[in-house]
Parts: sequence; structure tokens; C-alpha cells
Amino acid sequence: MEPYVQYMYSYPHKTAYRPLKDVSFKNYAHHLSEGGHGLYLHVPFCQAKCGYCNLFSVTGQGEKEADKYLDAVERQCRQYAEVLKPLNTEFSQLVIGGGTPLLLTKEQLERMLALVDKYFRFCKEREVVVETAPNQTTEEKLEILQRAGVTRVSLGVQSFSERELAALRRQHGPDRARDALKLIKSFGFPCVNLDLIYGIPGQTIKSLLTSLEEALSYEPDEIFLYPLYVKHGAGLLREGIVTDGKHALLQYQSASRMLWEKGFWQDSMRRFVRRQGQRKFSECGFGSSLALGCGGRSYLGNLHFCTPYGITQRECFYRLEEYENTEDFTNITHGILLSGEEMKRRYVIRHLLIYPGLCVERYQKHFGSDATDDFPLLKEWMEKGFVHMQRDGDPEQIKAADEESRRKGLEEYMALTPRGLELSDYLGPQLISPKVQKAMEEWEVCHERAYDFVQGQSEKL
Repeated sequence: MEPYVQYMYSYPHKTAYRPLKDVSFKNYAHHLSEGGHGLYLHVPFCQAKCGYCNLFSVTGQGEKEADKYLDAVERQCRQYAEVLKPLNTEFSQLVIGGGTPLLLTKEQLERMLALVDKYFRFCKEREVVVETAPNQTTEEKLEILQRAGVTRVSLGVQSFSERELAALRRQHGPDRARDALKLIKSFGFPCVNLDLIYGIPGQTIKSLLTSLEEALSYEPDEIFLYPLYVKHGAGLLREGIVTDGKHALLQYQSASRMLWEKGFWQDSMRRFVRRQGQRKFSECGFGSSLALGCGGRSYLGNLHFCTPYGITQRECFYRLEEYENTEDFTNITHGILLSGEEMKRRYVIRHLLIYPGLCVERYQKHFGSDATDDFPLLKEWMEKGFVHMQRDGDPEQIKAADEESRRKGLEEYMALTPRGLELSDYLGPQLISPKVQKAMEEWEVCHERAYDFVQGQSEKL
């Protein structure tokens, strides 16, 4: 059994998207009526491409190129805002990711935050999340984030080992990460999150736990543990680097035990939060989210759309130029329209892989059927000990008070067991439909051939 098949943070994957015709944002904007929606802004610029990166990002861009990009983002904002105005749209969350958002200059960062507030309306208690990297984390830029009301800062540390950072082709060293962390903590942001990676070539359980222990010394509110994936287009793949899944799983098990002992609750395979920060159930299978910029994706009902997926510099530069030359952003040209069956799959995947799990009553209410009838695989997982049933509330108290939970009418959830949780990246991909799987495989084959051709032409020069 290979425990690390695919990271299922959403469904379907962008590689299943295809060109769309006669699809307009105006016809789907009603999904953003009133409040409770998310807004995502993608900043595709990075200092360098990390060895494992398969995200949409470009390097070597200066102030002039970033200004041109922000001009396009503002045009997109203006066009979307015009459509949304009569719908009284109100966003409850703003996420700014990348890339490396803080690679922008101070003036560009201020402009970006200002234009979002200019064109869109937010609720009073909005959540504002910004991703950053150690080299780009400065006091001046953190002051801008603080004035903008940022509630969560996510820092990609990955490791405190010089050797492991070099293996990942990261551009920062351990001391720079330490300085960035101290600086972020000094600003008192409501939530500070750290990202760490396991499964790094040469990394041991001991070295992982050493990095984790140091990360904990900064008292972060959340820690994300990411297994190393080396997929299509990533630099490490071209170097022949592969991940040892069996060893990575042992690392994960040791790290998750340490986090539990240190007072963290596991919210998903990757997300660990301080126990008092444990999240309650929230519907995420039908949530609407609007993306700005090149590389982000939007979810409007059964319509998912984005710029075509790209990983390599060549692909990303091409798509970036396409985006910046777009005249009508309300014309949706690339994405997927999900069938009713695919919407069921999305709902199961989005809920089962995070705490507290898939609410059986809500699933039945939404779709008029039982999840186990629609997906017999769930029954198999229950028999194998990957999935169990539990009531809403504190998991430590539910077992002792299950009868009282039933009496109070607390909702019942189908949730991953600890064994199932650690195998999320093995179980989740099994829920991909044959149609989506075929589309993903076709994309991989097509792009692998194109990459091999480009490489061959480069070698001849």
C-alpha cells in the first residue's frame, strides 16, 4: 500500500478541467448572493522555484512586471464588482496566497490590499489570511498586514535543518526562518501558522522531530505537516528524487504523537491546532469562493473555473501573459461543470477528510439518499477500520456518553479513525470518479510529452 498517492485538498483537480464555451460569470454570480463567501487572491511571484513546487508561480520578475499584473487584477476586480453589486455580495474571508505575496514592494502590497477593499464588501468579523516566506518577511510589510486587519499569517518554514532546506531547494536558511518567526510573533497576529515538510531525502525521524520541537518553541496556533510530493514539472522530479512513502509514514506517526502530547488536536491529516482552537462543523461541499489573479480557482455551484493549470516556468509565463491580456474576465473559458454525481463525490471528499467528518443526516437531506448506498466503498472502509461513526462534540467525551448524545439528538458523523486519517492521501483518491481520473491521466500524458519535447529541443541547442 502506497500511503501517499495524491493530496485531495479539493475535487476535482485542475488537471481535469477543460476549455469551456458560452459560460458567463454573470449566469453563475447568484451563488455569491448575500454573505458567507470566500475571496482568494493569487500572487504568482516567487524569489525562486522550490524543488517540489507544482503551484502556479514565476520567478525573475521585478516591480514593473508586478505592476502590470496588479493592473490586470484591478480590471478583473472592477468587472466582477459590477456584476456582484445588485446581489449584495458580502465576503467573510480573504485569502492571499501564491507564489509569495510579500515579494511585492510595500507600495504594491498596500495597493493590492486597498483595491480589494475598494471593489468588494466584507463582513465586520472577516478573516484575512496571508501566506509568506522567511526571506520576504520584514517589519515594514508586517506593519502593512497589521493595519489591514490580517488575522492569520502562514509561514513556510519546511525545516530548521540547513541540509534539508538545501535538499528542498529552499532559498532561506534556518536562521532566517527563526528571525521571521520572532518578528511575526512580535506583532501579535491572532493566528500564526507554520508549515513543515516530512519525507525529505536524507531526513530522519529524529531530525523531523527536532524541527518540530523548535517550531513548537515559538508557540504557533497551528502547524501543518505536509508530506513531500514530487510530481509533474517539479525540479526534484527531473533530478530523479522520489519519496519513500513507508519511511514518510513513520515520520508522520511520530510527529503527530508529539503534537498530541504538546496539546494539539488533529483537524485533518495535515492540520494540527491547539485544542482550544478546534473547529466546529461547517458546510464546505457547497461553499462559494471567488478567485482573483492568475492561478486561483473559483467555485460557483457546480461551476469550477480557473486559468489553465501550469507548473513549469514556460507554461506559467504563457498563462500569465494570457491573463494580463484578457479583456473580458466575465467570459469563463476554462473549468468544469460538475454533474449531480460529481457533486456528491465532492461533498463526501470535502467532509470525510476533515474533522468532524461526513454528517450522515445532512448528506441525506442534501441528496435524498444514504452516503453508504451511493458509495459502497465507505462500508468497506468501515469494515477495515478506516472509518467509524461518532457524534458531534468533544471526541473524548462522546464514547462515554453516546446514549446521552443520542437522547440530545446530536448529529451523527462518519469520520476517519486515526488509522484512516493517516491514510487520507491513499483513501481520498479512491473516491475519484472514472471520468475525472481519465481526464487527469490524459492531462499528465499530454504534458509529459510536451515537457520531454521541450527538454529535447533545449539539449540540442
